[in-house]
Amino acid sequence: MSTETLPRWDLAHVYPALDSRELAEDLSAFLSTVQEIEQHLTENATQPVRAGGPAVLSRALDRSIDLFNRALMLSGTLEIYVDSIVATNSFDTAAARRLSELEIEQVRFRQAVTRFKAWVRSLGDSLAAALEQPGPAHAHAFFLRETAEQGAFLMSQPEEMLAAELSLSGANAWSKMQRTLTSQLTVEFTLHGALQKFPMPALINLRTHPEEPVRRRAYEAEIAEWEKLREPLAASLNGVKGSAVTLNRRRGRTDCLHAPIDQGRIDRATLMALLAAMQGSLPIFQKYFIAKARRMGKERLAWWDLFAPGGRTGSAYGWKETRKFILENFGTFSPELRAYAERAFNANWIDAEPRAGKRGGAYCVGVPRVKESRILCNFDGTLEQVSTVAHELGHGFHNECAWRAGKTELQQTTPMTLAETASIMCESIVSHAVLARVTDPQEELAVLENALINDSQVIVDIYSRYLFEKEVMERRERSELSADDLCDIMDRAQAAAYGDALEGRSRHRYMWTWKPHYYITDLGFYNFPYAFGLLFGTGLYAIYQKRGSAFVPDYQALLSSTGEATAADLAGRFGIDIRARAFWDDSIEIIRARIDRYCEL
Repeated sequence: MSTETLPRWDLAHVYPALDSRELAEDLSAFLSTVQEIEQHLTENATQPVRAGGPAVLSRALDRSIDLFNRALMLSGTLEIYVDSIVATNSFDTAAARRLSELEIEQVRFRQAVTRFKAWVRSLGDSLAAALEQPGPAHAHAFFLRETAEQGAFLMSQPEEMLAAELSLSGANAWSKMQRTLTSQLTVEFTLHGALQKFPMPALINLRTHPEEPVRRRAYEAEIAEWEKLREPLAASLNGVKGSAVTLNRRRGRTDCLHAPIDQGRIDRATLMALLAAMQGSLPIFQKYFIAKARRMGKERLAWWDLFAPGGRTGSAYGWKETRKFILENFGTFSPELRAYAERAFNANWIDAEPRAGKRGGAYCVGVPRVKESRILCNFDGTLEQVSTVAHELGHGFHNECAWRAGKTELQQTTPMTLAETASIMCESIVSHAVLARVTDPQEELAVLENALINDSQVIVDIYSRYLFEKEVMERRERSELSADDLCDIMDRAQAAAYGDALEGRSRHRYMWTWKPHYYITDLGFYNFPYAFGLLFGTGLYAIYQKRGSAFVPDYQALLSSTGEATAADLAGRFGIDIRARAFWDDSIEIIRARIDRYCEL
């Protein structure tokens, strides 16, 4: 990668500063809106609203919808702004304090949401008639029906109120400790003969280094650091998962998968079909791993070889080259996608520079008040990171489609299963573009390698993460888990997923320490949605290849409505049955063809 300066995102358009008048005004407006919601809910609880008939109930629901959309817009903007400062500089104590203050203020809102769910659930058959009336409630019928259904899984109101308050010093505090410890970690490492201090995300990025000794030393240095932090991170994971276990049991969930399935807006049949296809694909991926090992003169891969580049790309990607390449190829898909990405690049919506205090990985968030997205990544000039930037821009375009369609905050609440749709599509656009332009077999091999590294992570490694989290949740019901327990579970999960293609002694037993998904307090099993997204997006891209530009309007309409229907209903628009394993197997066959070509080369 060149020595060009990588961008940091600009948040000034959201609020001028932490102590700005604009932020204070929005916080005041948020608190006032929460108070209005509380008063409205109290009135509905004490007055026989249902007795007035569908029209009266509809007006009460209309008022609720308007208030909740306003509160979500304000709270989402406030939290994203402050958290974006913390995410890129966890040493900023003023921002961390402000984030903590916001979290305390949001407890009242969460409690109001719980009261609202209970009220909607209590409406029973009256709800259906009220939703026939024109107005905001009718426009949010899917949300209200889902709210009524999920209201069955609530504790008593006092218990839910207490759970919301205790979360700040319980699960949320454990999650925050994990983020702080991992984001502030720096490691001394010798590269090119010079001793340097690497932020942990930058050290992890060395897994893509072309020289095996560098990759191996980086892996060993990483493991050594996790060894030092294993006890506090094990405590963090026990705290987060222990809270989830307790709340699932008290809320009447049948098992640890019940809530994630509902949050994904899928059913158990869909998840089982997806998991069966993933498990069935493992020998296909193991064929790829063995072929890669043989290219390296080995019988099987070590962990530090999984991300090793293959073939020859000619040069690393600079930021300017990445920008140009993404814009050109997004433009072949649709002018709207290119225009969105160009706006994101030009307006400094992307924070790409790895540095101490910055979170690892990559993500995209939508800022509702200004209808803009912000993207975090840790760019290192590899083709993998080019794909990552395209992936996150896809998330941003997903937000853009909903905003352009005039969707409210409640209508944009997208399940994680569908949240990866646009990101996978954008990755596919870029990877196919790279493959289309190569003529040298070594360059084709390099491009295929990058694609298969991603595919194998999303299917094979995600499958191991699913196995890991399932066992952790089940065992956490009986007792706390030691750091050794967690390492053992992770080791066995990776063995089940990677099989004999991966050297057992070098598996990453500490993957649980730094993957943030395990520490999300209100969202369990943030793993299978990635596999869902990859295979669903791959299937959609195959449809796009057949239909061409005629596909794009339907696709953008899908993105704008992912918060207003189940995954099965939305997939049905394209003739896809996600409950049948055949669809998932067909998508895997597309990846199998890439593996076969890789082996031919």
